[in-house]
Amino acid sequence: MGMRAKLEAMLDGGQDTALLRFSLGELCVKDGDAPAAIPHLQQAVAQDPQYSAAWKFLGRALADAGRDEEAGQAFDQGIAVAEARGDHQAAKEMRVFARRLARGNA
Repeated sequence: MGMRAKLEAMLDGGQDTALLRFSLGELCVKDGDAPAAIPHLQQAVAQDPQYSAAWKFLGRALADAGRDEEAGQAFDQGIAVAEARGDHQAAKEMRVFARRLARGNA
């Protein structure tokens, strides 16, 4: 059983946490499955709105799925969260993604 299947089994078993949702979303993004990643990452930021890494991956997943306007909003919100937390590296990475998105080559 792969890591994604193990995490999905944990979720099915009632272990619904922001970290689990983030981990599932991140694996989906890395597998090239942005549509599957989006609901997991949306749940991660719903459960923990201060989760800057989840905002970053949500923006990437939305961009990969061609949902550019929503991706821009996710990056904007993620940058605000990251800056408020002092997570300057995450804010910097999201700014790079947001600029690429604005230029049309995310």
